[in-house]
Amino acid sequence: AVGALDLLDPIIFFGIRNGTPPIRICQSIAAGLIGRDAARAGGLSTAALGVLLHFFIATMVVTVIVLASQKLPILAKRPFITGPLYGIAVFLTMYTVVLPLSKVGGGIPAWGPGLANAVLIHMFGVGTPAVLAVRASLRPNSR
Repeated sequence: AVGALDLLDPIIFFGIRNGTPPIRICQSIAAGLIGRDAARAGGLSTAALGVLLHFFIATMVVTVIVLASQKLPILAKRPFITGPLYGIAVFLTMYTVVLPLSKVGGGIPAWGPGLANAVLIHMFGVGTPAVLAVRASLRPNSR
């Protein structure tokens, strides 16, 4: 769910805002690993690589909160508080660590609709569903 929501967001947001086709969104994810020119030149294969990388990252995001909640069970007890907070932490990690270290570089977007969209999708499309998944996986007596 986290991967699907987080991938649908830029497809819809940038599709409506800029007319960007979905293949280009997926290629832009692959560009972090192989560079922009190679990603654009690769067609469907680099778009598929982008989808694979995206779902790998989403899996790691969920894995981190699963492991953290095993040490701090309180994280799963209030998913509508901890989820958005975790989403902000994921946003900051992606935009201040992961993207700057990638082949595309980057940082936190300039103030405006793009930044608002990025923060909100991380809060409510990444962090909250990740924590809700952790909460759902707990035994009923540990909730």
